[in-house]
Amino acid sequence: MSGHDRADRVALGASGIQVSRVCLGTMTFGSPVGFADAVALVAHARDRGVDFVDTANMYEGYQRTAGSAGGVAEEIVGAAIAGARDSFIVATKLGMRVGADPWDEFTSPEAIRIQLDRSLRRLGTDYVDVYYLHREDPLTPAVEIVAALGRELAAGRIRAWGVSNLGAAAFAEMVAAADALGVARPAVCQPRLNLLDRSALDALLPACAAAGTSVVPYQVLAGGLLTGKYRRGSAPPEGSRAADKPEWVAEIDEGTQGELDSAAAQAEKEGMTMAAHALRWAASQAGVASVLIGATRADQIDAAVEALR
Repeated sequence: MSGHDRADRVALGASGIQVSRVCLGTMTFGSPVGFADAVALVAHARDRGVDFVDTANMYEGYQRTAGSAGGVAEEIVGAAIAGARDSFIVATKLGMRVGADPWDEFTSPEAIRIQLDRSLRRLGTDYVDVYYLHREDPLTPAVEIVAALGRELAAGRIRAWGVSNLGAAAFAEMVAAADALGVARPAVCQPRLNLLDRSALDALLPACAAAGTSVVPYQVLAGGLLTGKYRRGSAPPEGSRAADKPEWVAEIDEGTQGELDSAAAQAEKEGMTMAAHALRWAASQAGVASVLIGATRADQIDAAVEALR
């Protein structure tokens, strides 16, 4: 499939935006995926029909520390899409702490305006397709958040908005605020969802379905655990995420190892890799439009595309 092939597209809610079934995550852009390699990875993704690119104002790869400035991944994505902006669906986020000022955390109207300004500048574009709230905001009423997003929609600086890491109750508040204000509902919800963590299936995904909100899950491979490369009691492979950034990968306890063994056995029975089995499971859940993968190599993109073909 080429980047210009519009087959197998899926709608994001009622936004009118169509996306590829695989979404390229960029949390590792900067480190361990350097600038040139990351730009090449985006180009390769596009060549394979993956034009949905997910980033955030906080992403800067493994060098990220709590409250650090971020922005690295957005700058790389900006370079990667330069001259071909209309060929990509770009999503970014705000809400995590990226500095010491009041607008550097959460999602107040001021934060939305300032952080979107900065994201657009780094991305080298005058609009983003999807603007996510990256976390729940305990300080700002939902109506104020949604009103600010409505202004950005009206100004054309965002085409749609979404939520990430919100529970079902907080999501329902956002939907109610949108309805009360006459603002478009969130087009997309991005929860953690994988074979090891199915909690989003209990209340959040049903709430999304009721609201007409599409789902784009992250951590579908559980940080690499569902690739089969890690085992309880064994050292992680050199150069793997668990070796280089262990805090990004959950420890494998006895129960988790049992779940991994079951997933591996099911994958073997189906004649596919464990990663392909995990990707297909996530993609098959109700309301899922696209699955987010944190690829660091071109062959990982290829494998994801083939798994969901």
